[in-house]
Amino acid sequence: MAISLSVVLLLAIILVVLIRNGSLKPGPTIVAVLFGFFLASTGIAPSINRFMNSIAETINQISF
Repeated sequence: MAISLSVVLLLAIILVVLIRNGSLKPGPTIVAVLFGFFLASTGIAPSINRFMNSIAETINQISF
């Protein structure tokens, strides 16, 4: 729950910055789409949540 809430907050901040700059190009559009899926909790949202959790776990396992 904490990870998904953090992802939604991060994507919302990125989306607001991109909209304010007027630079919504293909890359930032992907951020907007992900934000929409997390926010709306559509049928594909659990799959996206699992994917994002696996990425977070992978990043967490990296040690320097």
